[in-house]
Amino acid sequence: MALNPTRPDRHRGSFCINVDCGVWADFATGDKGRDPVSLYAYLHYLSMGEAARSLAKDMGLN
Repeated sequence: MALNPTRPDRHRGSFCINVDCGVWADFATGDKGRDPVSLYAYLHYLSMGEAARSLAKDMGLN
């Protein structure tokens, strides 16, 4: 459980990431996803394709 870094979040628990399986949810806004790419896209305001390319580049993949 964490504070949501995309908005002024004051309540721990409204944003949750399961690091074992990659599922995440913002219970205050209803945003959610099932993998690290969707989380990256959400946190950086990117499309899924943009997030996948950015993560691949960060990881040194072509």
